[in-house]
Amino acid sequence: MPPAPASLPPRPIVSPCIMVCTVDGASGLCLGCLRTLQEIATWSRMTDEARAAVMDDLPGRKKRIDPRLLGE
Repeated sequence: MPPAPASLPPRPIVSPCIMVCTVDGASGLCLGCLRTLQEIATWSRMTDEARAAVMDDLPGRKKRIDPRLLGE
């Protein structure tokens, strides 16, 4: 029986997290990364395609948050 292949280290997952974890109640979005709580909770289990779709959507989400909450 051949030896078991050496396990590879886990592949890094790109994340928009900037460690500013505060959720805006009105929009339901994190003020740091602009993801929903559901997206944050499932991020590591999402497919690459699903994460890419969220990442593509993030720039448009900023307008859903009161600019005063973002320091603007």
